[in-house]
Amino acid sequence: MRQTLTTLGLLLTCMNMFTQDLYIGVSEMDITPKLPVALAGQFHLRIAHEISTPLTANIIVLESRSGKKSLDKTIFVSCDLVGIPNQVWNMVRQEVKKRIPDFNTDKIIINATHSHTTPVLNDASDKTTFLYKLPEQGVTQVGEYRSFLVNQITTGIVSAWEKRVKGKMSWGLDRAAIPYNRRVVYKDGEAVMYGTTVTPNFNNIEGYEDHDVHSLFFWNGSDKLLGMAVEVACPAQEVEGDTKVNADYWHPVREKLKKQFGNDVVIAGLIGASGDQSPHPIYRKEALERMRKLSNTSRMEDIALRIAEAVNRTYEIVENDKHSEVIMEHQARKIELPMRKITVDEYIESRLISNEAAEQISRDPAKAEQLNTRMTWYGDVVKRYEVQKTNPNPQYETEIHVIRLGDIVVCTNQFELFTDFGLQMQSRSKALQTIVVQLAGPGTYLPTSKAAKGGGYSAVCQSNVVGPEGGAILVEETLELINAMWNEN
Repeated sequence: MRQTLTTLGLLLTCMNMFTQDLYIGVSEMDITPKLPVALAGQFHLRIAHEISTPLTANIIVLESRSGKKSLDKTIFVSCDLVGIPNQVWNMVRQEVKKRIPDFNTDKIIINATHSHTTPVLNDASDKTTFLYKLPEQGVTQVGEYRSFLVNQITTGIVSAWEKRVKGKMSWGLDRAAIPYNRRVVYKDGEAVMYGTTVTPNFNNIEGYEDHDVHSLFFWNGSDKLLGMAVEVACPAQEVEGDTKVNADYWHPVREKLKKQFGNDVVIAGLIGASGDQSPHPIYRKEALERMRKLSNTSRMEDIALRIAEAVNRTYEIVENDKHSEVIMEHQARKIELPMRKITVDEYIESRLISNEAAEQISRDPAKAEQLNTRMTWYGDVVKRYEVQKTNPNPQYETEIHVIRLGDIVVCTNQFELFTDFGLQMQSRSKALQTIVVQLAGPGTYLPTSKAAKGGGYSAVCQSNVVGPEGGAILVEETLELINAMWNEN
């Protein structure tokens, strides 16, 4: 009898899961800063006095219901920023809780597109290890912009939540060659980010390139397109060294898609696992430059066109495969990952470089604008080594999310996650389509063991708090959450 009741209960549960109605709300908020403003993303301080493109936060709210009963919910917030400090995420959650008291703010996910021409978000109050020496007057201060950002994101979330309507969604993927693996390996085993390949010592490009473009489309009950989420495994840093505020390639992508689908369609950009990838060509540069000139297009235009075409091809295929009853489940988990151990040699090197930078700043305070990040970046390694003396196995807490939507799953992490880790998740996931989203939180590189062995920026200890061992655990923890959602059914 007990077995019969259990079987009946499981059957009823499955029936309920397959009769979930999907409710959707969207909003787009301007997060462009006041000028002048300090820009994040380079080791030297840059002050922007011009705006090339606006910056936006694009928000998609999803709720599953059975009749009038709310079953689960998720909120995606994609921001034209270099990363999302924990302080910003916590402030948004606190403000949303004030405006929607009964809302579970653990369901809010905020990710960055990793544009390197957006405002600095960190100061000493954020416990960061990479600090700019900002002017105290004459520029928008970090706290001022952060307050504005939090208010805009919160207002956008509340607006999207209040506007949600019963709707439908579809999903699919296509391919577009956007990213290049940016780690060049030489015959002696050394790896260099953006290293030259025009040398007899060149051996290979270190890793795989992920050219998939994942698209999710959201409609209201009358088949009006409300929004879309587009994932590209390439950080938005085509113009990373510029001194103007710029959303990078996502701005022309949104312009092209809005021109086709409507200016009120919200387009949330997601960045796939791509800590070792970028939009910059690494080899055959001259041939690509010739084609660019002959076609009379910029590299930015070319990137935007390729992404828009991939989205369009996907749309044409899945437009008539809309789903109004979608299984939805959102799991959030805080996990602890082993911090990367600092060796004695790394400690000595970092202490030397940090001290040299500090001495130069002491002799000439004006050099702080160029050297403060160097001092704090290497100085953090010194602090980590000191912690190891009393705590030989330090742990790093991080937050991951897994959201099932019908046959597909979206999983997030805070890191600039090397592509191989993302491919492991996609390959071993039980979902039909697995969308990995990085930079949902403060971005620090998380390299593979192969990369750590080769060294170079992005794979050395200064570049990451968590090393390859932690990456392997992150993969397993994420897959455990994903595959449990399919085991239940």
